[in-house]
Amino acid sequence: MSGERFLVTGALGCIGAWTCAELAAQGTEVTGFDLGADDRRLRLATDAEIPLVRGDITDGASLGRMLDEHSITHVVHLAALLIPQIKADPPYGTAVNVGGTVNVFDAAKTRGIKVAYASSAAVYSQVDDTGGAVAHDAVGHPSTFYGVHKQACEGLARIFWQEERVPSIGIRPFIAYGPGRDNGLTASPTLAMARAAQGESSTIAFGGRTQLQFAPDAARAFVAAARAATDGARVFHLGGPVVTLAETAAAIERTAPGVSVSVDEETLLPFPSEFDGSPLEQAIGPLGWTPLAAGVERTIERLRAAAA
Repeated sequence: MSGERFLVTGALGCIGAWTCAELAAQGTEVTGFDLGADDRRLRLATDAEIPLVRGDITDGASLGRMLDEHSITHVVHLAALLIPQIKADPPYGTAVNVGGTVNVFDAAKTRGIKVAYASSAAVYSQVDDTGGAVAHDAVGHPSTFYGVHKQACEGLARIFWQEERVPSIGIRPFIAYGPGRDNGLTASPTLAMARAAQGESSTIAFGGRTQLQFAPDAARAFVAAARAATDGARVFHLGGPVVTLAETAAAIERTAPGVSVSVDEETLLPFPSEFDGSPLEQAIGPLGWTPLAAGVERTIERLRAAAA
């Protein structure tokens, strides 16, 4: 859209790369921001040339200068450290996940920038599992540093709206999958797809029933959320198709004949299995979720092409 200039923090992560790809496909100006330099996920997502700025989200002054230099109007804030990295260094993990989010909102408050940011289903735990879809306004009881960080970010967004009128929408992804998803506790389904693309059998490290969210679909949600962040500090579940990991394994086997994918049904994730995503779609419009079979096929095809 004319006049829009997006910044995507965490642009070299899986959802970040697909968010850059989505914006480029729309013809919208986008700049990526990341501390890293490995652009392999971005290259999986798009052939477009995405301008990248290497920077540290904990450096608020540099972030502000960069927003001004690129005349940014919207920020999709995805930069974060995941559970293993936080466990290894809790102070730095908190500085990135919480301090970095403060920097984004603080920079936005004087520049009229709309913010969409990633919270997480990790703000909930097994004690929040009612047996049905968890409502978007249900109180969470996180059981990890990461979940606590994300819950804090939701609170920060609320206060920045109350006191500074920074509009935002937070989205809580659950299990994203697709090309480029290769890190974190819940990457196992995509890692099985990657092995299948190489003709190798594997085991998905957890079982049961859950929601799998195709990364390009999640990217479209974050872009739409940034545009819809006109007032308030709203936060929603991402939602998405509810499947079993056994169904996921079967979809991988159908796409890659001769490959065997087993599931560790003895291991279940310490989160509820389903989150109600309908309020998000009411706020930003319908997402048109990619069916599991199509998402698995697209993932394996893209990974095969990248390896060729």
